[in-house]
Amino acid sequence: MAEPLKTFVGGVEVEVPNSIPDIRAALPEGRREEFDRAINEAGVREIHSVMQHWMLEAVPDPEAEALLKRCAADEAERRGVA
Repeated sequence: MAEPLKTFVGGVEVEVPNSIPDIRAALPEGRREEFDRAINEAGVREIHSVMQHWMLEAVPDPEAEALLKRCAADEAERRGVA
């Protein structure tokens, strides 16, 4: 079994899933099929980045999500899409 990784979310230390079964279990049920597909389609050269992407998605970070939404809104406004 993979040793759990840790990070800080909102100033609180949380464990980050570090194996395919743990990442899958931490994801919302509606995202698991997409995760399975991404893992199954990843080659040797891509599997690390695919796992890292989904590992981070499995740990909600409201502050980061708010920042990404603000950046997207700013970009949309800059492009005149808003």
